[in-house]
Amino acid sequence: MTTREYGIQAIKDEAEALLDMIPKMDGEFDAAVDLMLNCKGKVIVTGVGKSGHIGAKIAATLASTGTPSFFINPLDVYHGDLGVMTHDDVVLAISNSGSTDELLRFIPMVLHMEIPIIGMSGNPSSLLAKYSTCHLNVGVKKEACPLNLAPTSSTTAALAMGDALAIALMQKRNFRPQDFAHFHPGGELGKRLLTTAQDVMRSDDLPILSPDTRLGEAIMMVSEGKLGLGVAETDGKIAGLITDGDIRRAIERWQADFFNHTVSDIMTRTPKTVELETKITEIQRIMQQYKIHSVLVVTKDNQLLGVVDHYSCML
Repeated sequence: MTTREYGIQAIKDEAEALLDMIPKMDGEFDAAVDLMLNCKGKVIVTGVGKSGHIGAKIAATLASTGTPSFFINPLDVYHGDLGVMTHDDVVLAISNSGSTDELLRFIPMVLHMEIPIIGMSGNPSSLLAKYSTCHLNVGVKKEACPLNLAPTSSTTAALAMGDALAIALMQKRNFRPQDFAHFHPGGELGKRLLTTAQDVMRSDDLPILSPDTRLGEAIMMVSEGKLGLGVAETDGKIAGLITDGDIRRAIERWQADFFNHTVSDIMTRTPKTVELETKITEIQRIMQQYKIHSVLVVTKDNQLLGVVDHYSCML
């Protein structure tokens, strides 16, 4: 086999291990989700070694998708960290063998506090499975490792099961994009989900026209506005919208007679509008759906407040 083929085979082995988990997902998975969904405290994820690394990632995913969670190393429990646990918590304990000594020494403490345990292991007959409130079987036939020793398929299976729990909880909680943004305020995604029309709209020196404005004059006003559009108003209310494209098409249609026409002859009388609180993500959806480059920000009685164009949405 070539070097690349070794890598391809490893991915195939891990993909097969993931698909093999599906028939094992039974009522124990439902019970685990219900325990976490109804948890009034925190989901405390624990594990040793590679399982610990996977556990830390699962805890981070849960926390960022609406389930208060953090990772704790069972070794640290003996040095004071047990104090973070309460009767309202749920423990998610991960061990491929289900018999990791450091983890099993931690379990009696959890049982003594009457905290529910969700066990995740590759052995449904293990001690971890025996003492768990519910058990998730993440057993694999073989590791992707050619020696069948290094945790590869097994860690991938545990990670995928953690993602499955998080996704199921998101669905149960009706977790929305704005909820996700709440937990990711510092990143680009958070900015896009939290930013509104009011934050990015242009509200000064807007190219305001009358429907009776001659198109020759309208060209100058649209050009000076540098937005590629002009807003027609009547009695302070939006009457229509003209764009560079409207002007070009009118010139092609009327040629020399173009200057005898007014804004009302070419304007769009029902331009797309949004309110101040409209999220940028929704504005982008509108622009994409209607193949437009700008929307008007208006009050509830259709008075113009500003303009959001395509470039304003590029955070």
